[in-house]
Amino acid sequence: GAGIDQVYLAAAKVGGIVANNTYPADFIYENMMIESNIIHAAHLHNVNKLLFLGSSCIYPKLARQPMAESELLQGTLEPTNEPYAIAKIAGIKLCESYNRQYGRDYRSVMPTNLYGPHDNFHPDNSHVIPALLRRFHEAAQSHAPEVVVWGSGTPMREFLHVDDMAAASIHVMELAREVWQENTDPMLSHINVGTGVDCTIR
Repeated sequence: GAGIDQVYLAAAKVGGIVANNTYPADFIYENMMIESNIIHAAHLHNVNKLLFLGSSCIYPKLARQPMAESELLQGTLEPTNEPYAIAKIAGIKLCESYNRQYGRDYRSVMPTNLYGPHDNFHPDNSHVIPALLRRFHEAAQSHAPEVVVWGSGTPMREFLHVDDMAAASIHVMELAREVWQENTDPMLSHINVGTGVDCTIR
């Protein structure tokens, strides 16, 4: 049969603050194994093009806003999801290293907060939008007079629909190699993907 010429690496163990705090070993180990196995297998099977989907949590806790790609490794990570963030940074560096040593065309994109159909609505390990939707749904079902939301509601967050992320991933994969290289650096070769518009949770 025909060989595989592109890999989109979106597989990951993900979760919210509680899950990241409770299972840090699972988050760092499972994500590093996924990345290492798939990226190395792609190389061994001579797949020259790979797109790795990272996470915006790779950036330092106090990174300047809006976050630029150059902020990577410039400060301390958010402690609550540091193991996950380190695994995602390792994925970026794996791609860069295979590019430098073997001439591969492995690219990394950092999505902002994603939402969409088939999201994870689990009460312990969902992200902010599905977590809020679940709380609002349960409150409506039980006729609760109010919904309690953690925090002040003032932090700014950026959200992107999964369909837009999929379209962006295809666009990035199809960019000519020269265009990609002109807009990235061999040792800082990831790009951020988002809307560029922040909103509060409130």
